[in-house]
Amino acid sequence: MTVRVRIAPSPTGYLHVGTARTALYNFLFARKNNGKFILRIEDTDVERSSKEMTDIIIESLKWLKLEYDEGPFFQSDYFSHYIDHIPELEKTGGIYRCFCTHEELEERKNKVIEQKKAWKYDRKCLNLSKEEIEKNLQEKKPYVWRVFIPEGKTYFDDLIHGRIEKDNSEIEDFIIVRSDNTPVYNFAVVIDDYRMEITHVIRGDDHISNTFKQIHIYRLLGVKPPEFAHLPLILDENKAKLSKRSGTVSVLAFRDMGVLPEAFVNFIALIGWSPGDNREILTIDEMIELFSFDRVAKKGGVFDYKKLEWMNSKYITNSSDEKLYELVKPFYKEYGIDIEKFDKEKVLKIIFSVKEKARYLKDFPYLTEFFFNDIKEYDKKGVEKHFVEEKLKHLKVLKEELKNLDDFSEHEIERVFKNYVEKTGIKGGDIIHPTRVALSGRTEGPSLFLMMEILGKDEVLKRLTKVLESDILKI
Repeated sequence: MTVRVRIAPSPTGYLHVGTARTALYNFLFARKNNGKFILRIEDTDVERSSKEMTDIIIESLKWLKLEYDEGPFFQSDYFSHYIDHIPELEKTGGIYRCFCTHEELEERKNKVIEQKKAWKYDRKCLNLSKEEIEKNLQEKKPYVWRVFIPEGKTYFDDLIHGRIEKDNSEIEDFIIVRSDNTPVYNFAVVIDDYRMEITHVIRGDDHISNTFKQIHIYRLLGVKPPEFAHLPLILDENKAKLSKRSGTVSVLAFRDMGVLPEAFVNFIALIGWSPGDNREILTIDEMIELFSFDRVAKKGGVFDYKKLEWMNSKYITNSSDEKLYELVKPFYKEYGIDIEKFDKEKVLKIIFSVKEKARYLKDFPYLTEFFFNDIKEYDKKGVEKHFVEEKLKHLKVLKEELKNLDDFSEHEIERVFKNYVEKTGIKGGDIIHPTRVALSGRTEGPSLFLMMEILGKDEVLKRLTKVLESDILKI
């Protein structure tokens, strides 16, 4: 048996974080078992589905590097195919026409609710005579097709939760085809999975109620259902279901804020699954090797933004400067800096100087802006603390020593500073901090000596002179 799994998003919205994780687990399971990973677009909701959202879903999977082997297939291309199965289902006696109008159903439903009872379809149309059915058809009364649920229990053995069962009295005779002859989700899904020979359905545990219904359709078709694995939902920090109210949930929104795809995949993989050895940084190949359902939690995992930030920073730090150069280009352009206009070797050094401090790719322009532009303003607290007469006197002397330095390299600059501190007996911070503020306008940043090497001797002297000769500072 060839393992065949699918991800089946609806193009009525962006690819959600939860759907992305479901796609990832399907991908890992398929790759581990030398199987096939299929993309199916479930666009039976014609009015709300759009090509734009379909394109975004495909773009999201591409960004995550979750390559599908087949597809995309569209449910809307198979509408007639779904309906073709109705005659064979009708022969089983397991489905029937329901002519109840929406108004009639609402009236009966409200009466039951008024009695403080739970409503489910009351089977008014189940035992219509052939004559009554024929009369309704001749009068062209609209109808839906419903599945008759027999007495007993429905159960399945879930790969994560174990056996799950439900008394059939809790399952109403649900609709599989609407009055406009379009298939309902539960019916279309079963026919698609059957047609595509899906062996394992891996999806969120909010689908468990659908699984009970779908098993009855498989029963009527005389087909063995696929195996099911229902994943725990992703929760927000308040342990509620992750939603738009919880913050960013669209996959591409994380891309646009500068999360690396490898970091995001690594992060969502660990929301509800553990490799078993307390490792947190994993390559996709390691995930494939280690993935198994017995290590998937039964309860929801929390989407921890701080952990994502930490993990992304690790991936940034471990990325090559060349790779980061390509990745940060659009973020610099959005910030108003075209790094391609500058010497590439210099820009690579700039990227290297701050990559251990960046949490997201979008951080790079802010962290390095002073390398590309003149300083327009200085950190107010930094000025008050470090631009004081005693410290600036030392800065004046040090500036002259830097002026005489022929090899303006990080190592030699550091040597000059150390010698000056030893010679004068001052604290290193009394000269390092004012120099940093003078050169970058900030109190924090990359290694000072590397920063000075990147700026170059002329620019360093120019910026020191600007501060030392400023009337504002009253030196």
